[in-house]
Amino acid sequence: MTLKVFSATPVTLFICILAGAVFAHESQPGSLDIRQMAGSRYEVIWKAPIYYGRPHPARLELPGHWQTVVGPTERVLSDSYVYRRVITIGEKGVHGSIVRFPGLEGTITDVFVRLNRLDGTTMTAVVRPTKPYAELRGERSWHTTAGEYTGLGFHHIMLGVDHLLFVLGLLLIVKGRIMLLKTITSFTVAHSITLAIATLGYASAPLPPLNAAIALSILFLGPEIVRSWRGETSLTIRFPWVVAFMFGLLHGFGFASGLSTTGMPRAELPLALLFFNVGVELGQIGFVAVMLLLGRSFRVLEMRWPLWVERAPGYAVGICGAYWTIQRTMMLIK
Repeated sequence: MTLKVFSATPVTLFICILAGAVFAHESQPGSLDIRQMAGSRYEVIWKAPIYYGRPHPARLELPGHWQTVVGPTERVLSDSYVYRRVITIGEKGVHGSIVRFPGLEGTITDVFVRLNRLDGTTMTAVVRPTKPYAELRGERSWHTTAGEYTGLGFHHIMLGVDHLLFVLGLLLIVKGRIMLLKTITSFTVAHSITLAIATLGYASAPLPPLNAAIALSILFLGPEIVRSWRGETSLTIRFPWVVAFMFGLLHGFGFASGLSTTGMPRAELPLALLFFNVGVELGQIGFVAVMLLLGRSFRVLEMRWPLWVERAPGYAVGICGAYWTIQRTMMLIK
């Protein structure tokens, strides 16, 4: 039985229109580190990611009773602007203080907030554009932190249009439920491996070449989709799970960029890695389920599409892959 996932044409076209306006993973998270130095004195480090080639529009707004005693200083990195200052928090203390990020609500960026005290206690939180502030409190339960890491992973893949198009390309090639299960499982296992390796610091990949290589993986699937339409065969068509595994290793480094840049403490790494990956998988499974359900609903309703509409998703995968490959390669040359 052939899974005609390409019937989900309207959703696919929407994704491709969005892809034209979004550079995948331009939503790298920012981070705010607040470290107690002594008594009421804290070091504040605000790392604002470069957003579409420009300084991030969000800024850090500290509570009114916090007073700057050193700084602020600015350092420009390849992927972010880092601002450092030393503050005193006064008699009110840090508990219950609210840090805000004006301008974040107009972006697609999350901010990872971490508070480290001298007594060894820590507090972490994920700030999202829909709620651009964080209230500093004591240590939180593990399930609260796990929920935020899960949401961070889900948000990361939902904005990772290139990853979703790669998955869509696989769905357009795969024939049969068993082969679909093998292919999706293979992709999941592969990117989970490199996600863990990169997050734990055993390997890394520079982001610009990585994004170009991920775009190339999408472009690779374009001709394979056309071959499957023509009834031809190839290694990818016969063994899509092999190709999914090989490219999944590459995509795992892309997923890791959304977690490793948060700079969480090593003690939180196992929890962060597990639930960030859970969030990524939930997003991926949800996307696959929506595509399959839409395809099935169109067949049940006996909707008839013109041939060019049925073929549009496959060509869109190839065109988007080619566009991103050229664009990101040119960025490397500059």
